[in-house]
Amino acid sequence: MLSEFQKFLLRGNVIQLAIAVVIGAAFGAVVKSAVEDLITPLIGILGNRDFSGFVFTVNGSTFRYGNFVNALLSFIVVAAVVFFLVVKPMNAFMERTRNEPKTADPTTRKCPECLSEIPIAAKRCAHCASVVEPVQAG
Repeated sequence: MLSEFQKFLLRGNVIQLAIAVVIGAAFGAVVKSAVEDLITPLIGILGNRDFSGFVFTVNGSTFRYGNFVNALLSFIVVAAVVFFLVVKPMNAFMERTRNEPKTADPTTRKCPECLSEIPIAAKRCAHCASVVEPVQAG
């Protein structure tokens, strides 16, 4: 059983997942800091940036909707930061580095009479024997 557990721990997927969790936590801290220390103060310039004190009461029940507003705004700001500072640049980078295979020059073409594939330089179709104009290379 111990050797099976050792194989499980040393599989590539487990190690990759562990690395992803550690990197994700570190990245989360960077995004959180960017939002709290850079973006949220910019919102504070426009007005109140802490809504946690907003409440209303109905029949003795207190609804603290300010905390929800804070959480919602935090989510929207974090999502915007991740989208504009991570996703968009990564998409642009991936688009620039994409290596699409070059298409080779065609070696065949369709016969105008029977639509069979014939060599590009053929003067007569091998299928229907009709005369075709040869295509000049280059």
